[in-house]
Amino acid sequence: MTKVSSEQATRALAATDWHRIDAMTDTDIARQIAANPDAAPDMAPEIDVRAIRRAANMTQSQFAAAYEFSIRTIQEWERGAKRPSGPARTLLRAIKSDPEALRRALATA
Repeated sequence: MTKVSSEQATRALAATDWHRIDAMTDTDIARQIAANPDAAPDMAPEIDVRAIRRAANMTQSQFAAAYEFSIRTIQEWERGAKRPSGPARTLLRAIKSDPEALRRALATA
């Protein structure tokens, strides 16, 4: 593998059409990733936040308050604008498994 010099990297960045990149939608990005055989697929399974919240019989406000999320985050997850990742995915899986136990644990913490 050839090491790229700082000058080469600077030229490559200068030649990048950043307006075109900024204008890409999530669908455009997903399509490009799917078309690239060298791109690693997103292996994380989908998490249906709305279904988890409804199973807990809570409004978005109640869910956000009980599990220390922002309401905006819940809204973005539920409409698909963003996806939960990292610790949030773990917390959502725990909520799905036993929402009452987790609520009690957080209340006593």
